[in-house]
Amino acid sequence: MVTGSAGAVGNELTSNPLVRKLSFTGSTEIGRQLMEQCAKDIKKVSLELGGNAPFIVFDDADLDKAVEGALASKFRNAGQTCVCANRLYVQDGVYDRFAEKLQQAVSKLHIGDGLDNGVTIGPLIDEKVVAKVEEHIADALEKGARVVCGGKAHERGGNFFQPTILVDVPANAKVSKEETFGPLAPLFRFKDEADVIAQANDTEFGLAAYFYARDLSRVFRVGEALEYGIVESIPALFPMKWPRSAALKPRVWVVKVRSMASKIT
Repeated sequence: MVTGSAGAVGNELTSNPLVRKLSFTGSTEIGRQLMEQCAKDIKKVSLELGGNAPFIVFDDADLDKAVEGALASKFRNAGQTCVCANRLYVQDGVYDRFAEKLQQAVSKLHIGDGLDNGVTIGPLIDEKVVAKVEEHIADALEKGARVVCGGKAHERGGNFFQPTILVDVPANAKVSKEETFGPLAPLFRFKDEADVIAQANDTEFGLAAYFYARDLSRVFRVGEALEYGIVESIPALFPMKWPRSAALKPRVWVVKVRSMASKIT
């Protein structure tokens, strides 16, 4: 393990001929820079970059299981993981019921020190992340969204932020295009499979996607149509996953989860 200036360490790893391969987990912006630097010596690169994961709930889904999954996918580590759900798409017929159930579940989350008993959500990593969450909320509200839960910094102060749910979020909101990396769950509406697949794939990121449905024919159709490196479906009987390589729109590649270990050892 080497600690120090990210720029200095990165430059050494990309320029030193003794380093034959670079593996990086982090933002897409930095991943592009590292790939450019490694290209000079045709150095091998494995990247796991930023995400803008869609979380899709179809009208035939088990809503209780979908809410449970949304809590785990959106609010674990206060929303600060690259595979966290960033955009929640809910079909028109169950939109209001899902929003109500999710609100009830989120209201029971206990914010505080992660070492304290009963705490389920902790602080954000720094003030910049807090500012980005606030920016995404303000932008969505300005464009017509509504807050039904949270929406502001927590009374504990510091970098604690209330778990937040936004409804009626428009497609042109920043949160639909950018990774929030915080406890913000924006709910978007969709009409049918074609509509939600188009919305879900409308991003430069392609790390992970999740969806809930009971119809197995739908599960296979949607699973194949989503352009993501990891696609996970939760039908009624068993979970299904499609771990695979996926090219992002800027042509940055995401390696298969199961093959990562063999690529970096």
